[in-house]
Amino acid sequence: MIEDVRPIILLVDDEPINISVLAEFLSQEYRVLFAQSGKEALRLVYEKSPDLVLLDIGLPDISGYDICRELKTKQLTQNIPIVFSTAKDSAEDEVIGLNLGASDYITKPYNMSLIKARVRNQIRLKKKTDLLEQLANLDGLTELPNRRYFDEHFESEWRRVIRRGQPISIALADVDFFKSYNDFYGHSAGDDCLQTVARSLAKSASRGGEFVARYGGEEFVFVWPEVGLEEAIQAAELACQLVQNLMLKHVGSDCDEVVTVSIGVASIMPNKDSRKADLLETADEQLYKAKNQGRNRVLGERL
Repeated sequence: MIEDVRPIILLVDDEPINISVLAEFLSQEYRVLFAQSGKEALRLVYEKSPDLVLLDIGLPDISGYDICRELKTKQLTQNIPIVFSTAKDSAEDEVIGLNLGASDYITKPYNMSLIKARVRNQIRLKKKTDLLEQLANLDGLTELPNRRYFDEHFESEWRRVIRRGQPISIALADVDFFKSYNDFYGHSAGDDCLQTVARSLAKSASRGGEFVARYGGEEFVFVWPEVGLEEAIQAAELACQLVQNLMLKHVGSDCDEVVTVSIGVASIMPNKDSRKADLLETADEQLYKAKNQGRNRVLGERL
């Protein structure tokens, strides 16, 4: 089956006839979702992450203004363009919507050609914004997520597992004797080594919500939401083995003839009083112990 990669538009209107007309018109170019209440609209935004919301102001339960205000204050939804759709056509109403962060404002009755043009423009802008955001979150050398991405997404995953009552595990990985590798093979070869290791490590965190990022230098960080200590250690051991299986020659290593990594794992069932810093500190302590015990190994601890 071919995946439908068209942009997603969420239509929010309490009048079925409006949804029907807009959906028929827009579904030629976009995947269309719809909601007839503010509560349903918010649920779909959080679950489906649409590329644009065409939002009626006068909804029966929550005003479009309040929906816009909520979406624009949350990091995960603040970049979704919102186009207000309303029968109100005063300049004051338009100013209110734009000040709340709406991208555009269209009035009823609909001019379909105008709607199509404005929606298309907003989708184009969204694609450019997404690309810039993606580039800002990538490490230039390894093309893995960077430290900025880690800081932001670790925070969001942390909050999510607390809400769900689930564990979260992280790991810090360090390329063993990497300075010696650089000294012997040169910095260009060192860069190639990090790129190859990064691709290998990424295979250990590929499910939804999981990721590995470059933490700095030759150090990488894993995040495994909804994963306990035992499963995280298994994933880390797989990562360790995958790197060793690359068979990258390393004559400056004191633990093997090839490039290897040491990994420290930490896991917690967090609550509102837990601190992310404690989890990171524990992973760092376990990494330090793994190095002291001979490297090319995984050690872990549950908080």
